[in-house]
Formats: sequence, C-alpha cells, structure tokens
Amino acid sequence: MIQTVIVPDNQIVNLSFTIPESYIGKELEIIAFARNEGLQNKELPKKFISFDSIKIDTTGFKFNRDEANER
Repeated sequence: MIQTVIVPDNQIVNLSFTIPESYIGKELEIIAFARNEGLQNKELPKKFISFDSIKIDTTGFKFNRDEANER
C-alpha cells in the first residue's frame, strides 16, 4: 500500500511516487479525496435501557451445594 498526503497550491498537480516492485504489472487504482470528505458528525441516537426488578419469594428454599455441583 502507498499512502501520501499533499496540500495542493494549484488546480493542476503533477504527482510522482515510487511503486514497489511487487506492484509492477498489476492493475492499480488511484483515489483522491479530501481528508474529512464524507465524514459527518451525527449525534448517536440515545439508547433506551430499562432494568426491571423481579421479586422472588425464597422463604423455605435451602441451598444444597453438593446437589448444585452434581453432574
């Protein structure tokens, strides 16, 4: 990959750069765009987060660790 940044001072710009040997004979695509072109500062939509509480009656429940670890 080749990447370079220029600041043109005229409407006509002549560019010259060295191509790696592995690129010779391959089809290359050259793209030019402004640094921030296409970027939009959009506000992200606020996400709605809801936590509902659940109440469980645990009276009369006895935890048995051995039973819980059985496979």
